Amino acid sequence: MKNHNYFVYIVTNKSKKVLYTGMTNDLRTRLIQHMEDSQGEKKSFAGKYNCYYLVYWERHQYVNHAIDREKEIKGWKRYKKEDLINSMNPEWKFLNDDVD
Repeated sequence: MKNHNYFVYIVTNKSKKVLYTGMTNDLRTRLIQHMEDSQGEKKSFAGKYNCYYLVYWERHQYVNHAIDREKEIKGWKRYKKEDLINSMNPEWKFLNDDVD
């Protein structure tokens, strides 16, 4: 049985004022798309607010689990999202270069 990779992630802008939660099966490509959108036409929420700095991610094997988790996190207040980020990345380092 093939392993699948689905990622739930949180990106922010350079000043860390805005958070965007998303889900993808190719995290590196998605981060590049967010960056390109922010530098180009700004079609998406992440693009409009220059959110392409990765501060949190988690991997899921099943797409349904990833979708459910994304919806769960999107429904949270900011303080709860900050707690989640702090649990993995307390210094809020930008993790883009760490993605394989």
